[in-house]
Amino acid sequence: MTLLFIRFLFIVGSMLIGYQIAGPNEKALAGVAIGGLVGIMIIFTEIGMRRVSVRGLSSAVFGLILGLIMSKLLSDIFILLKIEPQTLALIRPVMTLILCYISMAVAIRGKDEFNIIIPYVRLSRQDQVETVVVVDTSAIIDGRITDICKTRFIEGKMVVPRFVLKELQQISDSADPIKRQRGRRGLEVLNTIQKDIGIPVIIHEDDFPDIKEVDAKLVKLAKLLEAKIFTVDFNLNRVAAIQGIKVLNINELANALKPVVFPGELMEIRLLKEGKEYNQAVGYLEDGT
Repeated sequence: MTLLFIRFLFIVGSMLIGYQIAGPNEKALAGVAIGGLVGIMIIFTEIGMRRVSVRGLSSAVFGLILGLIMSKLLSDIFILLKIEPQTLALIRPVMTLILCYISMAVAIRGKDEFNIIIPYVRLSRQDQVETVVVVDTSAIIDGRITDICKTRFIEGKMVVPRFVLKELQQISDSADPIKRQRGRRGLEVLNTIQKDIGIPVIIHEDDFPDIKEVDAKLVKLAKLLEAKIFTVDFNLNRVAAIQGIKVLNINELANALKPVVFPGELMEIRLLKEGKEYNQAVGYLEDGT
């Protein structure tokens, strides 16, 4: 609602500027219309840039500034070399264009190494104690994450990457009814965690287009955010652990919570069916074992 109000004020301001430029004459109406049209076009451009990440944008801006600075320095050097003004007028725009393009391309390519806008410097806040957890698709579909969040086993912020959310939506739209049900349950789980339990769920926009595998993207994102990965995927668990990333695995937690039973210990158990051999039967403990 606040953003809509800001857009409305921006369009009104654009119309007033158009009126001011046209002046109080027969062209005033045309000035107001052109100003409003320009304002609407800028808003549509802003809406189209919603998927542009802040890290990528800040890297591009830094690259542009760096390119302009290098272009200015080289121009001053050419002036000291007493190059003819006509030749310098031809060299300067070409040099500026090339340096800005190269600087922006290098900055965007290395944007994943930026934790802040300052380039090639990785800083971490010493007072930051809030836990960040990146959630895998398998953990969301599993469903047990809801009960775990209710017990406050997970605290801090829960990050759901855009590519994980996209994978969930694809599963929920699958022709296979079982997959479709699992995908919809995953979306309901996220909604429950955010609204009923109150844990902040953040949708992270970085997609890492140069990486194809979802597991590799999760590991990359966890490294950048210095976060833990929440999953039930054994292979992802191993890959992340090898690269020094902490993993919260639901299956490992379930195994750790199983009651310890010693040989010869007496227990009560309800036998559900006969076994294959004599004096054998099948039953379940309270934890489902």
